[in-house]
Amino acid sequence: MSSGIRHYCGVFGIAGHPEAAQLTYLGLYAQQHRGQEAAGICTADGQRMIRRAGSGLVADALDAQDLEELRNPLAIGHVRYSTTGSGHEANVQPLQVSCSIGQVAICHNGNLINAAGVRHEYESDGHIFTGTSDTEVILHMLVNRDFAERPDPLAAVLRHLRGSYSLLMLHPDRIEAARDPTGNRPLCLGRIADTWIVASETCALDLVGAQYVRDVEPGEIVTLTPNGIQSRRFIERRACRPAQCIFEHIYFADPSSLVFGENVHLVRKQMGRALARYAPANADLIVPVPNCARCAALGYHEESNIPLGRGFTTSHYVGRSFIQPSQTVRDLTVRLKLNPIRASVEGKRLVVVEDSVVRGTTTRGKMQSLRDAGAKQLHLRVASPPIRHPCYYGIDFPSREELIANARTVEQIRDYLAVDSLAYLPLERMLSCVKPHNGHFCTACFSGEYPIPIDPYFQKDMFERQQLRFFEPLHGGDPAKDTAPAP
Repeated sequence: MSSGIRHYCGVFGIAGHPEAAQLTYLGLYAQQHRGQEAAGICTADGQRMIRRAGSGLVADALDAQDLEELRNPLAIGHVRYSTTGSGHEANVQPLQVSCSIGQVAICHNGNLINAAGVRHEYESDGHIFTGTSDTEVILHMLVNRDFAERPDPLAAVLRHLRGSYSLLMLHPDRIEAARDPTGNRPLCLGRIADTWIVASETCALDLVGAQYVRDVEPGEIVTLTPNGIQSRRFIERRACRPAQCIFEHIYFADPSSLVFGENVHLVRKQMGRALARYAPANADLIVPVPNCARCAALGYHEESNIPLGRGFTTSHYVGRSFIQPSQTVRDLTVRLKLNPIRASVEGKRLVVVEDSVVRGTTTRGKMQSLRDAGAKQLHLRVASPPIRHPCYYGIDFPSREELIANARTVEQIRDYLAVDSLAYLPLERMLSCVKPHNGHFCTACFSGEYPIPIDPYFQKDMFERQQLRFFEPLHGGDPAKDTAPAP
């Protein structure tokens, strides 16, 4: 298992374009950083739907023949790293089914914390699931008579989901895009002339030549058709409690993207500036750890006036599925991906800027490689607070016991990483780097304060463990008062 943070997912959809499949392919390519385990596209022509998907990067999962066969005016696509549900073929999205409500395909970015309870209830009543993804639960809820017979079945289902989700649903004649009431995951709208597009990040809009229009609001459903868009709400604005994932700005999103109303690069640079003010160091050179820490390192440089240099070369040919059968090979993999530049670091006092530290094993390997290359001093500066708690909303952080900051002081972490000094950016200083008017942020991985309540028995791999439990009634209240009938 990688000792770093895993990306989760990215979505893209377009309605009413003759080259919808090709543009979706490019939109997924632009968001490849959000998921490298699998990719898929599903398209529709008003009557029929077709799906193509596969494992690996977008270029490996989909080829020219696939795109030709997918040639239809409506399309949705997905890049994936599994946070709930293992990476086998049945979980590759978009998921497509033909059922009592017709043909439908769905793709999802986030994590549903009540999915196991709903699934267990449905399986007890005879529903058959083909995979272990929490996204599949949404499809089963849609065909449940209690929801399907309501005036707005999708809105009814969304009101019963708990957790984080930005999702797209493709029907033969339309796309429906929805964002959970906390707005935890990003989702934006753009357009090319009269063609409407929805994507996880604005970098995807940029690549296909689309203009960013606005974000899908928390608690909103937007319907995209070749004739335009319509909006409705499944939760009123006043009932929404924003909890946007701050890790989008720290690590996940592309620096060119506009996320939660701000450019990611500029936010990261502000975090670097704040870090330099909070934790200055006497050093000869600032070295960012590629690739995400480059923006923060630039901010640290601008605030401190310490020269900014390059301490590592980066290999672009090491896949995330690299086999690591032993600790020795795992340690060598660090050098395979990041090789220190001896001529740049030898004999120098270095400020090494990281965006975050999770388990610490990879960071320790990086620090050791700089020592071996002749660095005189290592002052590690982390542009976020210590990660002490797991994430249940779509980020694949390890368990609390595996987090290096769990039950350790900063000094104990410094000893483990074998650096001369270590400082993290405090939570309040980090939050000061984002504009207050852009809403409230989820900081649960740092603070342990979860905006969406978590059952203490919740486990992200519960489907694989086959320990399905009914954690929460469908209506989120007293089970005795829950009136939603079984399917």
